Amino acid sequence: MDTRDTVIDLRSDTVTRPTEGMRAAMARAEVGDDVFGDDPAVNVLQERVAELLGFPAALFVSSGTQSNLCALLTHCGRGDEYIAGGQAHIYSHEGGGAAVLGGIQPHPLPHREDGTLDPADIEAAVKPDDPHFARTRLLCLENTFGGTVMPVEYLETATGLARKHHLATHLDGARLFNAAVAGGGDPYDGARRIAEHFDSVSVCFSKGLGAPVGSVLLGSREFVGEARRWRKALGGGMRQAGVLAAAASYALDHHVERLAEDHANAALFAEVLDGVPGLEVGAARTNMVFARPVAGVAPQDLVERLAARGVLCTGGRPQLRFVFHLDVTRADAERAARVVREVLTEGTG
Repeated sequence: MDTRDTVIDLRSDTVTRPTEGMRAAMARAEVGDDVFGDDPAVNVLQERVAELLGFPAALFVSSGTQSNLCALLTHCGRGDEYIAGGQAHIYSHEGGGAAVLGGIQPHPLPHREDGTLDPADIEAAVKPDDPHFARTRLLCLENTFGGTVMPVEYLETATGLARKHHLATHLDGARLFNAAVAGGGDPYDGARRIAEHFDSVSVCFSKGLGAPVGSVLLGSREFVGEARRWRKALGGGMRQAGVLAAAASYALDHHVERLAEDHANAALFAEVLDGVPGLEVGAARTNMVFARPVAGVAPQDLVERLAARGVLCTGGRPQLRFVFHLDVTRADAERAARVVREVLTEGTG
């Protein structure tokens, strides 16, 4: 049974389902064997995204995790090190792939309150050229980070510092277009202005853009050529992948500017919940809202009570996360907020 009319799924923007238009584009896709490089839909997507974001080449891969891992394995060798935030997805939520499969050591840094890394911490993390230490090769940043847009000035400073120390730079831009839309103006130009500071960039199509599968990794032609070898070694060589690339191309045409609707729905949800007893609600961060239950209310217990009322979210210590996406309407956002209020009232009544 299709439950989308009764359940509001705010666990992640990865839960989106292809629209009818996207399904039609997938059905029409002209395909070939991408491992041989002759899938037309994949080639069109790669060339389009590379041109759009200002890179010489791009590689279509199955997921954001695979994209980031291919980047790490291409930038770094065994015994090398990458610097990233301690809560960054590439470090904390991707199975330790770089260490497990590449012998690459992470150096996690603390985040400041706004999600950025202190440039002084970045500089202090760079190791001297000494056999006692791993070789620092790469700085990894993320935008958006926990839904928060990283300021371009910060990206300029951090990547400039990396270049000063001869480090490569990689952007986990899983929600790059959310950041670009939030910045105002033409979102495609905005995405390019963010991406231009990095040697490589990963962009996800299976989150807010609504495609069922796929990310693109961008960089120089030499970099992408080496990343293609790593994609194959990781089992990521896909054959008639054009049906998936067609979904990503459709998303670029139809689902970028509409991300503003998700941001507006998140802001509405946060506004309705502001001041509700029992919950400290932060401001909407693009398409995400984080809420912290008051002392004595277990986040996981609240997650379960909300799920029983048809609102799904994620929760852990110490907060809940609500993520808005193209399958969530304004009416859904309002209803979800009402359910949260009711559940909290029941818990304190």
